Amino acid sequence: MPDTEAPAPEVLSLADPHTVPTKHWHALADGRIQCDVCPRNCRLHEGQRGFCFVRGRVDDQIVLASYGRSSGFCVDPVEKKPLNHFLPGTPVLSFGTAGCNLGCRFCQNWDISKSREIDTLASAASPEALADAAQRLGCRSVAFTYNDPVIFMEYAMDVADACRAKGIKAIAVSAGYMNPAARAEFYGHMDAANIDLKAFTENFYSKITFSKLAVVLETLEFLKSTDVWFEITTLLIPGHNDGDGELREQCAWLLEHLGTDVPLHFSAFHPDFKMRDVPRTPPQTLSRARKIALDAGLRYVYTGNVHDPAGQTTHCPGCSRPVIVRDWYHIGTYDVTDRGACVHCGTALPGVFDGPQGGWGPRRLPVTVR
Repeated sequence: MPDTEAPAPEVLSLADPHTVPTKHWHALADGRIQCDVCPRNCRLHEGQRGFCFVRGRVDDQIVLASYGRSSGFCVDPVEKKPLNHFLPGTPVLSFGTAGCNLGCRFCQNWDISKSREIDTLASAASPEALADAAQRLGCRSVAFTYNDPVIFMEYAMDVADACRAKGIKAIAVSAGYMNPAARAEFYGHMDAANIDLKAFTENFYSKITFSKLAVVLETLEFLKSTDVWFEITTLLIPGHNDGDGELREQCAWLLEHLGTDVPLHFSAFHPDFKMRDVPRTPPQTLSRARKIALDAGLRYVYTGNVHDPAGQTTHCPGCSRPVIVRDWYHIGTYDVTDRGACVHCGTALPGVFDGPQGGWGPRRLPVTVR
């Protein structure tokens, strides 16, 4: 009978060039060491790994075991992150590692985020090599995505710094589940973020993601106090987080705490990982959610993972004309000045606009970084 047991994880060791010491941890009175990066606060004995799998205890300290390792590199349109108000039309060099500090049962990237095989991270690149590659490929930014950069924050921050030295911006695509001290340090290196607000009930967060909504809301309020441009994505899952009442509560909170101008993306779910019995999100659900958000007073509400040009178009807050008309990731009309103002009435759009629109289009280009 074939052996079906999962292979044992490789032993953590500082002799591994991809394993590096970290600083957000402290020793406990019982001899364990607590990782302080996220609210899981994993308490570890020597040799143990945390929930995220890539952080663990070696030589009486917490280490990161995926520094410089990646599941692959790809050039995408920045709108795919999604960011609709950040350097529109430009290419972004995207990559992730392995592991995650959440346990979402609906994870759309579960083969990466739930990986317990560090050896599957076949690609490797130093921060300097990544910055060089982004510059060579004409990317205006790099994005830490596919899995949550919170868990590989040391690598992400070093990449961000190397890119900033070349005029390239850094984007974090994250669930926002982070402790205050680590959060402040991490976002001090970022230029933009997309935060997954996965639902608006503690029950959903507890049972479906194994985390806490309150922490994510703290992250959103923190980002509002910084210079980091951020947008929000909610994946609507039929029967779980798509009710009118919950959506109204979410939009009311966003309006009160973040204002009218933080873009909100409602994205369509498809059956995956441990929620394959749940149907796809109907396009009508996204349109209904978008109307609820607009009626609540949010100005920039978009739909994703469906063909919906009306739900992906940006309107001027001054004259209400369509100024950025999108069809999936293709930009048609672009009536915005190089500084981000409507060409018709001069009203400024919130976001980061630096020169003319990019011409990358909807292409997805896998690349090799040496």
